[in-house]
Amino acid sequence: MGWDNASTIATEVERPQRTYPRAMLAAVVIVALSYIVPVAAVWITGLPAAAWETGSWADIAGLLGGPMLRIALVVGGMFSAFGMFNALVMSYSRLPLAMAQDGMLPRLFGKLNRRRAPWVAIIALAIGWACCLGLGFERLVTIDILIYGMSLTLEFMALVVLRIREPHLARPFRVPGGLFGAIAVGIAPVLLLGFDLVHSESERIWGMSSFAFGALAIAAGIIAYAVKQALKPAGWAIATREEPAG
Repeated sequence: MGWDNASTIATEVERPQRTYPRAMLAAVVIVALSYIVPVAAVWITGLPAAAWETGSWADIAGLLGGPMLRIALVVGGMFSAFGMFNALVMSYSRLPLAMAQDGMLPRLFGKLNRRRAPWVAIIALAIGWACCLGLGFERLVTIDILIYGMSLTLEFMALVVLRIREPHLARPFRVPGGLFGAIAVGIAPVLLLGFDLVHSESERIWGMSSFAFGALAIAAGIIAYAVKQALKPAGWAIATREEPAG
């Protein structure tokens, strides 16, 4: 789960100001090791990295440790994917919930079950994800980087704007360095987004580049917001924070 997604479930975390920094530091170490150790192991074998492609890890594991290591790697990848998917469902489903509670979406999306899970938002997101299953891994990665990168850029812009407009706002987490620090922290991610835009022309979706497809998806969101403002300028009826039944 991305570092910026953690804020969407902060109210469900005990002592987030203390828990989040510890969890993030531990996650950085674990993620770094999970990349460095396998790559170092393959590097020791002398296998050329240029020959790798999607699915190569399982083949390499079979060459190095036989069928048992190959199966173990595939099973580990399945557990990793399930854990990531579970974490992202938890964080992303809170976005339609918060929007419904603020009157930006119909109050239907604010419904909770007896375990206080936003079940309508989860179902709506699941339908959207299911529609993306046929796009393929490489295309999905390109689209994800584009759309997520644009949203991340808006977050960095909001950070700078709030630092200028609300310099004395209480901030449990604060980027050091004043205005310069707020600007500097977003430079590298924005440059990475630009790099992805330059190299996204190679992937094609429905006869168009992944960049064009992602741009259309972003434009659809802008149009949907404009239509909502035209039809519901005062917002949807603000949903009350429902208590779970029974």
